[in-house]
Amino acid sequence: MPEPTVVTGTGTVVAADHFQSYSVVGLLAAVGVLFVAFAFGAGRLLRPVVPTPEKLMTYECGVDPVGDGWAHTQVRYYVYAFLYVIFAVDSIFLFPWATVFADPRYGAATLVEMFVFLGFLAVGLLYAYKKGVLTWT
Repeated sequence: MPEPTVVTGTGTVVAADHFQSYSVVGLLAAVGVLFVAFAFGAGRLLRPVVPTPEKLMTYECGVDPVGDGWAHTQVRYYVYAFLYVIFAVDSIFLFPWATVFADPRYGAATLVEMFVFLGFLAVGLLYAYKKGVLTWT
């Protein structure tokens, strides 16, 4: 049975060669999983297990817990973190856009799509500004 082929502009490429590169990635992933499993297993076998009440006690930063577990926190810190995540994701989308925009086949369509995307982000930023989220008190 002949192997399926894919004809490209530069010549003929055998499909089996294409899947061979995936097998290398799969093999490396399997070796990585086995390496991590071996490291965790060796750590479990070699570590001493002596549970004491002090070891089982909850602590944070080496300080013994005192008082109630509930603490009052300001919501605005979470809002700032959320806004940061939104604009960090925005920058993640801008880098691939810049590479595609250089291609003459996709230039105009990509430009329009990115300005729509940036428009949505600008509306979100304007909404946060109008709600007073961006003012530090």
